[in-house]
Parts: sequence; structure tokens; C-alpha cells
Amino acid sequence: MLAKINSCGLTGIDGYIVKVETDISNGIPAFDIVGLGDAAVRESKERVRAAIKNTGFEFPARRITINLSPANFRKEGSSYDLSIALGILSATEQISVCDLDRYMFIGELSLDGEIKPVTGILSMALAARDEGIEFLVLPKENANEAAVVKELKVLPAKHLSEVINHLKGKALIERYIIDIDSIFNNRHVYDLDFADVKGQENVKRALEVAASGAHNCLMIGSPGSGKSMIAKRLPSILPSMTFEEALEVTKVYSIAGLLPPNTSLITTRPFRSPHHTISDISLIGGGKTPRPGEISLAHYGVLFLDELPEFSRDALEVLRQPLEDGYVTISRINSSLTYPAKTTLICAANPCKCGNLLDISKQCTCTPRQIHQYLGKLSGPLLDRIDIQIEVASVKYSDLESSTEGEKSSAIRERVNRTRKIQLERYKGLNIFSNSQLQPAMLNKFCKLDSEGKALLRNAFDKLGLSARAHGRILKVARTIADMDESEDIKARHLAEAIQYRSLDRMFRNH
Repeated sequence: MLAKINSCGLTGIDGYIVKVETDISNGIPAFDIVGLGDAAVRESKERVRAAIKNTGFEFPARRITINLSPANFRKEGSSYDLSIALGILSATEQISVCDLDRYMFIGELSLDGEIKPVTGILSMALAARDEGIEFLVLPKENANEAAVVKELKVLPAKHLSEVINHLKGKALIERYIIDIDSIFNNRHVYDLDFADVKGQENVKRALEVAASGAHNCLMIGSPGSGKSMIAKRLPSILPSMTFEEALEVTKVYSIAGLLPPNTSLITTRPFRSPHHTISDISLIGGGKTPRPGEISLAHYGVLFLDELPEFSRDALEVLRQPLEDGYVTISRINSSLTYPAKTTLICAANPCKCGNLLDISKQCTCTPRQIHQYLGKLSGPLLDRIDIQIEVASVKYSDLESSTEGEKSSAIRERVNRTRKIQLERYKGLNIFSNSQLQPAMLNKFCKLDSEGKALLRNAFDKLGLSARAHGRILKVARTIADMDESEDIKARHLAEAIQYRSLDRMFRNH
């Protein structure tokens, strides 16, 4: 007899319906799974066999063929165990349900029939909703995550016997429901605040500009000047996440297996700070079984690279394409996966090996050759993709001993939200949400300059030796500064501040 059970697979961060087709026929006893399954899928034969027996049902001593359709997509993981077990029980008529098409089953089985959690549940739940499936049966530990999709009836189960009793109508599993509004209203409050930062008003202004327009930023200064301290506080002034953004970020973390227990949605913008020994694959994503990298885990949040020149050149160069495009494509023999990577890149670096090159109170001990080698790790094409470059001076003692409290992050965030709202209104219908996403063809329309501004930019372009990409970055930053000033036109003062944020181009060119 033939049985068909709905399950789900993953490609990138999206789910797709997998039909688990079970055929039971006479012949020499065998158990075959076809449909491009990986080792975890093939090993499900032993888990399913033991789970069925230990739940009190008969495992057929016949020829069993399981097909995971579509057969041209590679299947990974243990999430098909539950649907395979139910397919065998249905094909052998040990359970009989006439409306199985309304159900999707996801879960790993232990040998005693317990249903264990799996990764990627949110993507699977969204795929079930889009396919018109009504009920999603899944592990109890994954219920919080799936219940975000309100259109689905989520049925959490801890054991195979619970699912069978529900299908037989003996003991129905109660639908799991959560209050999405309360989750969003009770967002996590950041422990770090800009009020903790003493002095450095110019740096705080630069990061406010970066947050207002989602611009990448590089801070260069001597050790102990507060670069890392300020960068770690950037998430506290970023705009609140929308529901759609929270869904995308949660999907990435769910697939990576990094979603905290009992978490329905990630509602605060992520902050990722990998160590400089990270490999290019860990940074960008990939591996034998491709997984999202740090740049995707920082989607709609902040990727902070401290001690930037200490990162390997290969790791830094792979960032160039995703920083430009906002996504990462990982190609393998059997498939090509795309992960989102719309992140704000914040970098911190010393100006030289000893760190004292820009500090007027200390003597730099590096030779010109050593400075050149140190800064030479940062290629021109990578620096072109960083909109804001700012020098971080050492903190003055008068600032440290001052009892005056700095401006709180909440006040800065209000201004950032106001500026982002202006951008959302301006770019409505263009699939653009911030000034940093402006395409070159849009600059003439949204970043018009008067004659004074054109002369100022031309002069800076010649003196700093800027590239065409850096020219566009200046216009985008100037557009953000004008929005912060609630000015419809980009004025000379806005452009002058934006040009000031490219002043380190000269230092890199000279070294």
C-alpha cells in the first residue's frame, strides 16, 4: 500500500514542501530511502524502526521504500523521522486518517519514540502556511518558534504515541498559541548605553549618522581611545525592528541552530563580534553542509570587526560582494544557496602596529615600511565600501573626571527613528529602506547638489583622490545628514560633513 505524508526541507533560509512517499510491498525484507538524503536521513531507518517497535506497533518485515519528493533537492537532517514513521504506519493500515493532506509533520525520533527538536522550524512553518497546510505537528520545544505563524494550527507533541492518538481521535493535541504583540511590547532593554561614553562627541555623532542611514563605519585610533566601547553601544540607538525584519533574522538563527531556547522571535537587532582569527568560511558562510556565516547572523544588525588589520586578507576580501549586494550566494556541486546579509559593518583599527601613529602625546615606534604593511591589509575596494571613516582621538582627562552624564541612547534613538521614517517615506515602493541602499542610477534623483555643493565635491574629489564608488558614498552620507537636519535639499554644510568622514582616504593612500 502507498502512503503520502507532508514534511519540509530547507534551501538557504527558505523551506519547501517534501512529500514522504511510503510503499510497502512483498519480497525480501528491506528498508530503502531514496531522494538525495544525507547521512542523517539514511540513519533515520534505525531510529524509526526502534521508535515504532517501542511505541507498541508492528514494524513490517516486508520491502519498504521511502521516497522524499522532489527527488532532485538534497535532503539534510533528522526532521523527516516523524513523517517516515507515520508513513509506514499508514501504509500498513495501523493508523487510518483520511485528511492527512491538511497536516505537516516535523521532528526527530529517539529510539523510545520521543520527538526531539530540530532546526529551521520557522522557515518550515512559513512554507506550510504558503502551501495552505492547516496543521503543523512538531516537537514541543519548537512550538514557540512555529506559533509566530498565526495562520497555522501548531500542535506540539513529545512522543510518537501522542501524534498517533491525535490522528486516531483518541486524545487530541491542544493547539499552541502565543501573543505576538506582547513579545514585541516587551523587547529586551540594552544594558549598554551611549551615556556611559565620556567625551568623543565627534565619534558619537559619526555613529549616529551611521545608524540613521545604515552606513558602514571605520574607526581608527590609538589603543584605549574607546573604539570598541562605542561600537558595542551602536545597537542601542538603531531603529526598532519591524515584524518582517524579526522574521528574517529569526529564520537565519533557527537554521544556524543558534536560536535561544523558548524563543519565538528575535526582536532586538543582532550584534556579532567575531575574533580576528576567524576563517573566511565562518565569516561569510559555507562549509560541507552550508550554514550562515557571521555576516548573515548580523542581518539587519551590526557586524563589528575589532582590530581590522589583524583579520586575514582572504577573510576581509570575501566581505566585498555581500556588503555591496546585501546577500551571500554559496555554490556547491548539488545546489546554490543564498543567505541574506544586510548588515551595518562597524570596524575598529589601530593606525599602526604600535598604535601611536595618530596620538600626538606618544611616539610612534613603527617604521614607514611597517606602517605600510599594517595598513596594506586593508584594500582600496574594501575601504570604498565603508561610507564613514573617522579618527578617534585619545580621551582627555577632563572628560574622564567630568560628572556630567552624556546623552542617553534612548534620546539618540528617537532622532534615528525620525530620520529613518523620512527615508521610508521617500523610497516607498522602491524596495529601499535606507540611504545606504541607494543605487548609482538613483543618486541624481535623490542626491541633487547646487553649484556650491558641486564645486565643493569636485575640489575634495581631486585633493583626496577619491574613487567613483567613494564619490557615491559621500553623496549617500550627505543625504542622511540632510535628513537628520530635516532638510529636503543637500546643502554645502551637509556635504562638508560627509567629506570629512572620508578624510582618512589620504592616510591610506600615503601609506
